Amino acid sequence: MLRLLNIELQKIRYNKAAKAITIVYFVLITFIALIASIEFDFGSVNFRVADQGIFNFPFIWHFNSFMGATLKIFLAIVIVSMMANEYSYRTLKQNLIDGLSKKEFIISKFLTVVLFAVISTVFLFVVSMILGLSFSDYTEIGIIFSNLEYILAYFIKLVAFFSFCLFLGILVKRSAFALGFLIIWQIVEKIIYSLLKWEFFKGTDVAENVAMFFPLEAMANLIKEPFTRLGAVQSAANQLGESFTKTYDVEWHTVLITLVWTALFIYWSYVILKRRDL
Repeated sequence: MLRLLNIELQKIRYNKAAKAITIVYFVLITFIALIASIEFDFGSVNFRVADQGIFNFPFIWHFNSFMGATLKIFLAIVIVSMMANEYSYRTLKQNLIDGLSKKEFIISKFLTVVLFAVISTVFLFVVSMILGLSFSDYTEIGIIFSNLEYILAYFIKLVAFFSFCLFLGILVKRSAFALGFLIIWQIVEKIIYSLLKWEFFKGTDVAENVAMFFPLEAMANLIKEPFTRLGAVQSAANQLGESFTKTYDVEWHTVLITLVWTALFIYWSYVILKRRDL
């Protein structure tokens, strides 16, 4: 396993673009801390974002996991380009000539995907912990380490999304086309959902029940938006006679669906590579 991972790390080591994009990703996650310094002045009213509770434990795990996941496209570019370079520079063919099996090649790529997800998850955990200890109104141990399932969901979401990108990179061979295919896939999911929601099963929950099995939708459902959980938003909604009844929990069936898609993407990647004439 370490040998396979080391092969991939050597390739990334000499890829300046991959290193630059990866650095940008982690810098952007760090910039979440800058949200704490944003202030708005409305006449005599001073409004600071950090004072609205977004960095309170345990809410911060939900908020930062959601924000960090929105930036995953940067590492997705690295994954896709990493696979495209295998074809462009013929390193894949050379690896196979040197004795690496196609199964080992896929395993090496998946290990890289998992490593990226682990490093990103640990980094997000550390940033969240620092921000929480600095700004949270609640610092009891029990509160700090509650709701950590959002960090686990973040890890699962990254592994699934990167596995999808790996699959597209192998399927399409070119990074630009693979990323374009990713966008098209997302649009297709939205179109199918809209047709089910507004044309075929209007007034029912069929659209939601079907869409939850779509790969990108399942990944999105792992960490639901956290903004309507904020006390200020809840209060404003109550004043307008509205209320939010949605659940914000990390649901086990969503985790299971996402893991199944992850396994399928890796398996399909292997099948395509196994059948393809290199």
